[in-house]
Amino acid sequence: MKPAVKDTRKRSTNLLVLIYFLVGVVGMGWGLGVLTGPDAWYANLVKPSFNPPNALFAPVWTLLYIMIAVAGWRIWRCASRSFAMLLWTMQMALNWLWSPIFFLAHQPGKALIIITLLLMTVLLFIFQSQKHDKMASWLFIPYALWIGFATILNASIYWLN
Repeated sequence: MKPAVKDTRKRSTNLLVLIYFLVGVVGMGWGLGVLTGPDAWYANLVKPSFNPPNALFAPVWTLLYIMIAVAGWRIWRCASRSFAMLLWTMQMALNWLWSPIFFLAHQPGKALIIITLLLMTVLLFIFQSQKHDKMASWLFIPYALWIGFATILNASIYWLN
């Protein structure tokens, strides 16, 4: 009977850690969105014609943050001390650093450096995580595409202003 108890405990721990990942990633993302959302400075910037409406960002980021959290949890479960997990942590730090630099510090040039590093880290994570969990890798594909688009958008705003 002991293996069943151990399996139940392991499943409970895994579920609890998944909840931590979701609450931490999505919560921090929402918090940053509230604290660093677009202001008058951003509204007055010249933006490229492909700039999406502000209303699109919250739902897209919510979905992406859920996928990022699940990918992080999956890597944590199978390779918590791996280079992939380090990359996951690094991309979160860069992700959370971008908004305050862009929106609060009003530094699109510095933000462009951060988002470029973020894109490289996300792409490295996709490559590295395939060794441990292919689903975690796949969960980062939409994120990489969005960050690629956001990098072009950030560069355009920097160039136009």
